[in-house]
Amino acid sequence: MKNYDNVVIFDHTLIRHKIAILRDEKTSMKEFRELVEEITTLMTYECLKNGVPTTEIEVKTPLETCKQQVVSDNSIVIVPILRAGLGMVNGIHVLFPSARVGHIGMYRDEETLEPCEYYCKLPKGIEEKLVLLVDPMLATGGSACDAIKLLKSYGCKHIKFMAIIGAPEGVSKVAEAHPDVNIYVSTLDRCLNENGYILPGLGDAGDRLFGTK
Repeated sequence: MKNYDNVVIFDHTLIRHKIAILRDEKTSMKEFRELVEEITTLMTYECLKNGVPTTEIEVKTPLETCKQQVVSDNSIVIVPILRAGLGMVNGIHVLFPSARVGHIGMYRDEETLEPCEYYCKLPKGIEEKLVLLVDPMLATGGSACDAIKLLKSYGCKHIKFMAIIGAPEGVSKVAEAHPDVNIYVSTLDRCLNENGYILPGLGDAGDRLFGTK
């Protein structure tokens, strides 16, 4: 896969360690869910090093008064792509507990592998916010592309997309379709199989998160 200016592939020892456990077919649903949240928190920390709306406030310490930068109130919205994206929400809420949450529902047609939208509910004023669009798996890229297009139709101008595992095909598709959106992926896997699943991957993230496999 070629390099894209809007793509960041993490190379973090702690994330790699957690992904190794996440992949294991013997990992329990509880541990899988906890790992997804932990990895998301680590990703969010890196993803938001720059570009977060801030406000300067005055703080009185025990010794003197100083000026300090804080994240602006109500400036971040989390948007999971249903259903697997729900597993990443709490990982962001650890750092931004007051962030509002929108939802975009999509499923993949088993024959065409194309995404189909079935639900969309977004907070009022989202067009002025920094939107964190999340989905654990970036496979074909169809759902991510369509979700970003939908957010843009609502006027969203500041979008960051986070996925835990990506396939080169999906990452390239989203990066080229939306060069104005920064894409963050914990690890880049080898390829997609004939059914559109990431290899080596970790199976179906939604099934493993919610015990429906």
